[in-house]
This record gives sequence, C-alpha cells and structure tokens, in this order.
Amino acid sequence: MITGTLRSEIDKLWEEFWTGGITNPLSVIEQVSFLMFIRLLDIKETRNEKKAKRIRKKFTGAFDSETQHLRWSSFKNLSGDDMLKVVRDEVFPHLQELGGEGVGAFMKDAQLMIQKSSLLVSAVEKVDKLPLTNGDTKGDLYEYLLSKLTTAGINGQFRTPRHIIRLMVEMLEPKPDEVVGDPACGTAGFLISVMQYLLEKYTSPEGIIVHDDGEKIFSGDLLEPYREHIQAGLLNGFDFDSTMLRIAAMNLMLHGIDAPAIHYQDTLSNNFSERFPQLAHDCFNVILANPPFKGSLDYADVHKSLLDNVKTKKTELLFVTLILRMLDMGGRSATIVPDGVLFGSSKAHVGLRQLLVDDNQLDAVISLPSGVFKPYAGVSTAILMFTKGGSTKQVFFYDVQADGFSLDDKRERIDVDDLPDVLRCWRGRKVKEYTDRTSKAFFVPVKEIQDNKYDLSLNRYKEVVYEEEVYDPPLEIWGRMKELEEDILGDLDELKGMLK
Repeated sequence: MITGTLRSEIDKLWEEFWTGGITNPLSVIEQVSFLMFIRLLDIKETRNEKKAKRIRKKFTGAFDSETQHLRWSSFKNLSGDDMLKVVRDEVFPHLQELGGEGVGAFMKDAQLMIQKSSLLVSAVEKVDKLPLTNGDTKGDLYEYLLSKLTTAGINGQFRTPRHIIRLMVEMLEPKPDEVVGDPACGTAGFLISVMQYLLEKYTSPEGIIVHDDGEKIFSGDLLEPYREHIQAGLLNGFDFDSTMLRIAAMNLMLHGIDAPAIHYQDTLSNNFSERFPQLAHDCFNVILANPPFKGSLDYADVHKSLLDNVKTKKTELLFVTLILRMLDMGGRSATIVPDGVLFGSSKAHVGLRQLLVDDNQLDAVISLPSGVFKPYAGVSTAILMFTKGGSTKQVFFYDVQADGFSLDDKRERIDVDDLPDVLRCWRGRKVKEYTDRTSKAFFVPVKEIQDNKYDLSLNRYKEVVYEEEVYDPPLEIWGRMKELEEDILGDLDELKGMLK
C-alpha cells in the first residue's frame, strides 16, 4: 500500500485531471496509464541500449533515429504547447504502430484526452517523479489508482489483489512450454504474474541484475529455449472492455511480451468458438481467473456447449463451465468464485459441483476471508483448484483467516499472514498428515462430499472446538456487585461531607 508523500502526489494528479475536465475515473486511469507506459517504454529502451552496448550487439528498439524526439526523456523538457503537439500528433500515432497486432491493435482508437497544455505539463512532471522502476511500488500505484474507480464492484468485476494472484500462480506452477489463459483478464494481472514467476524461477544466479535504482531484474536466461513460444503462444487473455485491454496490452509489453495475445471477446458468447476455434476448446494447460460474479445473461447469448453442461444464466457458474471446456485434458485451473458457488442449492449449482467432483479432479478449496476484495466489496470468496479429466478422491481444504492485510477498507499491512502456510501445506500435502479438521488445513474424502449433495463450503466439514466457559455462582457475583455499590455510596457520602 502507498502512503504519505507518494499517495498525496497521486491525489494531486487525480484532482488536476478532474479540474481539467476529465472526470470519468476510468478515463483518468487510462490517461495516467498511457503516460506511465510511455515513460516506462523509454526506461526499457535505455536499459536495452546499455545491454546491447555491453554485449556489443546491434540494438533495434521501439525508436529509430527519426523518432528519438518521441521518447519521454526528450519531450518532457518541451514547453506546454510544443509538448501537447508532439504527444498528441506524434507519440500516440507511434504507439499505435508498436507491437503489430499487440498494443497497436488496441491503440487504434486510443486518444490523448488532455486538451490543456498546462495539464499535460503538470501530469508529465508528476509521472516523471513516480518510482516506476520499483516493481512493488509500481504495482501499489496501480492498485491505488484502481481503488478510485467508483464503478468497481458493479457486475462483480473486482480487482484481484496481487498477493492473492501470486499465491494462485505458485500453487499451479506454470511451465514455460505450456499455454496459459485468462477468459476475463481485465488488466492482465494473472498473466503478468505468470511471466514474473517464470522469470524468477528460470533465472540463474548469474542472471540476476540489480540496477542503480535498486530494482532487482530477473533476466530469465534459462528461458531462452522457450523464447519463441513465450512471445507467440504462452499467455492469452480475453475481455470485452477495450480500455482494460489497452492497459493489459501495455502491461504485458512492459513485461517483455512484444506482441501480447490479448483478444477483444466475450468468452461466454456464441461467437467465441467461431472467432477462436483453436482457443475455445481443449487448448489451455493452465487457466487462472477471477471472472465476474454477479452477472446474469440471456440463454440466447450463451454458447450451447456451456448450457448443455449447466443450464443457468449466472456468470459465476458459466465461467467455471467455460474454463473446463477451454482446458486441455489434464489442464489445471485456479479460479476465484463467490461462496454461493460452493453451497448453492439450485439444480445448476449442484450440477456444476457434481461435474467438478465426479467428471474431473477437484484438487482444493481455499477459503478466503471476506475482506480480501475491500474496498471494492466485502464478498466472501474461495479459490477452486481443479484438473480437467479423471475423478476426485480427496479434496484439500484450507481456511485462510488472514492474508497479511487488515480486512477493512484501509487494507493496511499486518503481521498475520496465512498465505505462505497455504503454499507450504499445498506443496507438501499428504492425506494422512491433514486429518485434523480443527486445523486450518485438512482433507475430505470424496464420498463424504457426495453424501452432502456436493457441498463444498468449508464450514460443512471444519470442526470447531468450543471451550466451556466457567462462571462464578450467581449469588457470589451478586455479593461482589453489592460490595461495589456500598463502596460507591461510601465515597459519595465522603464527598458530601467535603462540600459542607
């Protein structure tokens, strides 16, 4: 979480956009994202230039000899009117050409909404001072910007905290030769976390680079055999919010993906299979998702193959069915669902859980505390871990009671954090070692789940130990109260005597 001076600077920047006539929160975030992206692109270009010079290799980057004036380090020194003209008329068109079908495809309708040169100069000055080279701080900046979205939480579109995303990625352990997807990717938080995980895991000690600004860079030097696949087929995201897709594409490019496979698509719709026949069925090895919760669709808008499995209008059920369809046999997923999916009694709810347990392998139910998605909402959720195909024998449950942050709207860092223990228990899980249902982690045999109408709620199986409270006899308590009353009356009489 960001605090103090940095938070104050972001608030000032937000107010300047507001007074400058840009009042839509999402538009403000988009415009700030553009400026952050342009600056980070220049930083990345400078680093790559130095690296190429160090290894004596020819470097071809995002700017050639004729476009050097479009770099952040160049135009940030211009006067207001000149800066506005260069950014509006040259920088943005140049961005549209980057990445071919990647960022360029989503920048085609992007525009600089800042019309006042004074606002642009002020915004550039403030963005130039932000610690964007610090990975953690950059993520916190984004989280804080997103927290200002007054529309966040509508239709269940909650931003997933980065530490929850990281837990899910580490539990799935994606590999560099696999195909990873997110059917409702938003700003691509899951996909970026996968890339960061791979870079860290596949970097030798010699490949770790620490820059002058203190940022630790994992080069991913052991990923070289997979480089072509990483650029062309590793990460795939879908969403139908063009603004979010632009932010997602920019994010992925800045994390080393030159042409992000980010697609404008409602993955629940009828035309998904027609537009992306190779991705819509039996394609992905890994799917990470936090799909919209509260949506309700018309049957006519949903692809028939989804309704054949679970006939429902609820998006939270349809997305789990969709993910099963998109996974290749043996593919695995970590998906966030609202608690209602775990215990809902409708035919569709029970049918989906039966599908997960009987026709696939439900690996784990990780119960999250209700404050995880604050300040957006206090909804209770869980992470479903499942593998396509096979059948379930045992289900691993974990009761997360703290995630390292307070569970109120402030979400301040605290010392109590169950997430490292979740990962430790998951990686070393053995049924015989997790039989105590009074603990946070335990296994439940599939027969018991089937006998409970496939109920997957943690409280159905967790045992709570109640400690008997021992109270003093009522007459003894009454006697102590009487003594206290007599003492009070005595003090009052003494005070009365002093007042005479």
